[in-house]
Amino acid sequence: MSDAAGRPRLHEGAVAVVTGASRGIGLGIAERLVADGARVVVTARKAEALAEAVDRLGGPEHALGVAGNAADEAHQDEVLAAARETFGGLHLLVNNTGINPAYGPMLDSDLDVARKVLDVNVVAAFSWIRKAVAAGLGDAGHPGAVVNVASVAGLGASGVIGWYGVSKAALIHLTTELGYELGPDVRVNAVAPAVVKTRFAEALYEGREEKVASRYPMRRLGVPEDVAGAVSFLLGRDASWVTGQTLTVDGGVTLAGGV
Repeated sequence: MSDAAGRPRLHEGAVAVVTGASRGIGLGIAERLVADGARVVVTARKAEALAEAVDRLGGPEHALGVAGNAADEAHQDEVLAAARETFGGLHLLVNNTGINPAYGPMLDSDLDVARKVLDVNVVAAFSWIRKAVAAGLGDAGHPGAVVNVASVAGLGASGVIGWYGVSKAALIHLTTELGYELGPDVRVNAVAPAVVKTRFAEALYEGREEKVASRYPMRRLGVPEDVAGAVSFLLGRDASWVTGQTLTVDGGVTLAGGV
């Protein structure tokens, strides 16, 4: 299939893995990649939610769901093998899985919770990339590309989601480092969204959306489609000379130092 200009769709023939994609930003990214021609393997913990996501993505012709814990290396191996076995390749990886179980001052944080946040949001993302590269991410037709979903919380202090911000700052630097180390064969970039209207972020705006959005020059909060378009760009041919970068997708909220 081609776009309106007669060109092949941006990711026509590519196979993508998107973690944490049963809902929210991850599902929005998967939907955009399918619309742009890719076939996707989506992951999440709950099989039922993944089955619903696969139906929304167009069924087994376009998507496969594999349930499991994103930080579990055996699950990562299973997913990457399923991408090749089901769709015949592995070209694109989106690390979207993230947790934020702590809210409030950092000094009140439980150390086990802090370790868990770093394990899921940073170490697991690194493991996914390492395993994908070892499995031969990309080919001549579709060079390997990775996008990590970070956050503006990794760019400045929030006062209430500190460990989440620490993990996202680490993910941003991981992106920079691997962008350097994996070139020219694999590009690694990140997006840093501000508040996006999802269940994951509800605590940051629920009941006061208008007030929160008033801090944004664009005068609205984000939606998953805002992030999905940026991710699709970074994975595609128009970003073929872009690596190790973090694209802030924030409605302008960081322009005046906000997070």
